[in-house]
Amino acid sequence: MKKIIQIALAITIVVLAYLIWESIQTPIRFNKEKDTRYAETIQKLKDIRTAQTAYKDEYGRFTGSFDTLIYFIKNDSMKLVRAEKSLSDELIAMGWTEEIAVKEGLIIRDTMRIAIMDTLFKSADFNADLLWKVPFTEDASFELAIATLRVSNLDVNVFEAKIHNDILLHGMDRQLVINLNDRMKNQNNFPGVKVGDIVEPNNNSGNWE
Repeated sequence: MKKIIQIALAITIVVLAYLIWESIQTPIRFNKEKDTRYAETIQKLKDIRTAQTAYKDEYGRFTGSFDTLIYFIKNDSMKLVRAEKSLSDELIAMGWTEEIAVKEGLIIRDTMRIAIMDTLFKSADFNADLLWKVPFTEDASFELAIATLRVSNLDVNVFEAKIHNDILLHGMDRQLVINLNDRMKNQNNFPGVKVGDIVEPNNNSGNWE
């Protein structure tokens, strides 16, 4: 009987040790996997921001369509101004401006157009056709939206692209995802990964910055 009790106690100790070890390792594994998914998703959102910025530079507004943005990346071009020479300190002291120098031929400004893909997205890993797709999901798409806000009597065109943790971290420990969402909400942060904002202009920054 004593031997049976000793064996039972040994088993109990092993089980308790495993449970304690697992309680420590679970959040560690969660954070490691979350950081991996966040890193790839953030890079995707940076690509979206780059494309949106270039699109607005070209057309004066953002777009709320991934189809339009993808077509722009694959088929459109952007202006590039090549500059030769610059104003000397003597000319600046005399009141010369670059505009005057260009007219006088002292400064050369040559405008050309370069394909978006060749200029902004040179990485071999970049796939414009999958710009909409959230990493680590089967077919989830980023939420993309645009708006025009009135700021200081000016109309400001803004955009945002985002994905909620519930989608990005799907399949991971549900309680830890809920806890993460609550922490981010308490910090007045979107519970997920997001760039830009259609409620308040934020200079197209990401909520990870």
